[in-house]
Amino acid sequence: MRSYLLKRLIMMVPLTIMISFLAFVLLSLAPSDPAEVALRVNEIVPTDLAIQSMRHELGLDRPFLIRYIDWLWRCLHLDFGSSFVMKTSVLHEFMLAIPATLYLAAVSLFIIVTLSLLLGISCAMSEGSVLDKMVRGFIFLITAIPNYWIGLLLIWLLAVKMDWLPVGGMLEVKSVILPAVTLSLGYIGTYIRLIRGSMLGQLHQNYVLYARARGLPEPFIIGKHVLVNSLQSSLVAIGMSIPKLIAGTVVIENIFAWPGIGRLCVGAIFSRDYPIIQAYILLMAVLFLLFNFFIDLLQVKIDPRYRGKQ
Repeated sequence: MRSYLLKRLIMMVPLTIMISFLAFVLLSLAPSDPAEVALRVNEIVPTDLAIQSMRHELGLDRPFLIRYIDWLWRCLHLDFGSSFVMKTSVLHEFMLAIPATLYLAAVSLFIIVTLSLLLGISCAMSEGSVLDKMVRGFIFLITAIPNYWIGLLLIWLLAVKMDWLPVGGMLEVKSVILPAVTLSLGYIGTYIRLIRGSMLGQLHQNYVLYARARGLPEPFIIGKHVLVNSLQSSLVAIGMSIPKLIAGTVVIENIFAWPGIGRLCVGAIFSRDYPIIQAYILLMAVLFLLFNFFIDLLQVKIDPRYRGKQ
């Protein structure tokens, strides 16, 4: 177990460096000049002298590899540079935006786990019933509709027509309901199907037949054995969905004017603010690698069958 842990940690280092290099290269190949964009955003006439001066101020006149190594070294010290447009620390901007994104992701995760467990278990226990068919039809419908379209429909119905919830922003507690529901609907269908399929597979195993033959109560069999064995695959999938929820809020945050890192990143893309975009790509990549690492460890811990493979 210790050697497996060390091997996985070592493998994360070259992957992180590779992702950071690709992010730096791709953004450097963008056709627009960030120095000119920074001048225009600050309402300065982009003359040749002004552009040259701004490029020197932003450090864009240095060789590519020197800029990359310097940026990577500063990132290791949590210094992601300064925004080209706002002239503030990138880390400061992220620290202001990330609590809203984490709040939205946490509420969405609560909705996903709660509804997936309730509906998945109900469908598995009543296979072929009206409830099972209705839930399967519902998840087929929400899976086929893009998230942003669902968000616009919810705004039109619940915020504009019925005036039940705020349209957007983060001004009150109810503001999180619409974006959280919209974000969670993209995941609920997957986990309901996963839990339902896993439980149906477990219900036909011999150990369930033997437990029933011993006279054990059905709720005990379901809760103690079937559900525990069924949730292993779902636990891995849900664990990997946490970084997706954090990184995948870009569209939802912009639809609902949610002041998170997704909205910050979109604003940086439109203004060609490369330090913020590069920091966003690097941080989200590290987040995915870390969660993948922790989920693998958790899977080895809870399932003894994986321990002999390491």
